[in-house]
Formats: sequence, C-alpha cells, structure tokens
Amino acid sequence: MKRWLAILLCFNAGFVDAAGFVALGGLFAAHVTGNIVTIAASLAHGHAPALAKVIAMPVFAVVVIIARQVSRAAAERGKDDFRLLMACKLVLLAHAGLVAVQAGPFPDADAPGAIMMGMTLVSAMALQNALHRTHLTDSPPSTMMTGTFTQMLVDLSSLWRPPEGADMTATRSRLGRMSANLAAFAAGCAAAALLYLTVGMWCLLIPAFVAVAEIFALGPDPQTQSTA
Repeated sequence: MKRWLAILLCFNAGFVDAAGFVALGGLFAAHVTGNIVTIAASLAHGHAPALAKVIAMPVFAVVVIIARQVSRAAAERGKDDFRLLMACKLVLLAHAGLVAVQAGPFPDADAPGAIMMGMTLVSAMALQNALHRTHLTDSPPSTMMTGTFTQMLVDLSSLWRPPEGADMTATRSRLGRMSANLAAFAAGCAAAALLYLTVGMWCLLIPAFVAVAEIFALGPDPQTQSTA
C-alpha cells in the first residue's frame, strides 16, 4: 500500500501544480520555490509580481511549521498524526476545488478568490511536503522531480556500465520506484491540462478525490486494529 501512496502523492502534486499554474496566473502551488523564478521574471519585465506568488512561500513555511507541531503533539498523545494531517490536506483540497468552481475562472490573479484558492492549494501541498519529510523519508519528494530524474539517470548509467562485482539489485529497485513516481507526476500534469481544457475550473475537484484514495492507501488505522 505504501507504494501506491507514493504514486498517488506524485500524481496529485503534478495535477495541483499544473492546474494551479494555468488557473491562477502561473502560481506554483506544489513546487513553491518555482514562484521565485516567476517573481524575478515579472520584475525583469517591469511588472509587479502577483500577490499570491509573493506570499506563497511565507504561507508554505507557516503551514509546515504548524504541521510539525501538530504532528508532534498528536504523536505524544498516541494519535495517528499522519492520518490526521492527511485528512486536513483533503479538507484543504476540497475547499480549493469548491472555490474554483464557485468563484472561478480568475482573469485577475490578484482577485480575492484567486488568492484564497491559491493559498489553500499551497497549504495543502505544504502539508504533503511536511508529511513526506517526516513519515516517508525513504521515498523521494513527491512535489519536485529534478532530483528524482537525476537519480534515475545516474542509476541508468550504473546499469549500463556496472562496477565490477557490484550487486545492482538495489539500483534496479530504486530505478523502478523512481520511474513510477516520475510517470505519476507527469500523468498528473497531463490529466490537469486535459481536464482544464475540457471542463475548466471543475478539474480542481479532482485532487480532493485523489486525496481520498491516498487515505485509503494507508490501509487500516493501527489504533483501530490494536483495540479491535
């Protein structure tokens, strides 16, 4: 189940980043540091950057810090902090989808509805990033694929010319996992583009449904099992 969870997380990250980018004037909601580049590009062209891009990183930072503190507090009380924060992410994605449908589209990226939706998506992806760092430390990040793609190329090079006497089993296994993650992220981007062309802002409801699948991919609650 953990393998499917990683794939679903990558798909959702790709979908949210692509859909958010086209719907909110170029806002990166998942790969949030990409907004630094777009802010610099706006300044280079003599334009003021969109407010959502300016506040995206501070919002992301605040949510990660809060998530970490909530996670610690829940763990100290014997609660399943992973499921709790995954449920919070689901609520945020559902809220962003409803705002998109009710208030979108947003020709003005600085419109209140656009900023609300954008920061809700950023908050959801901040939760996903925080959980990945604390609970899925053996998996590559789900919201940015540059490092994953680089490792894939390194592994392919090693398989092409393996060191003498080396056991490449672990390399093949890692390459398979990372290939699946990259494919899932790309599929999420492609699905977002296709659905945005087809149904417009309604496509922003999809990430919430994927988040439901992510929670199911966690399997039974260990707390429930222990008390059964």
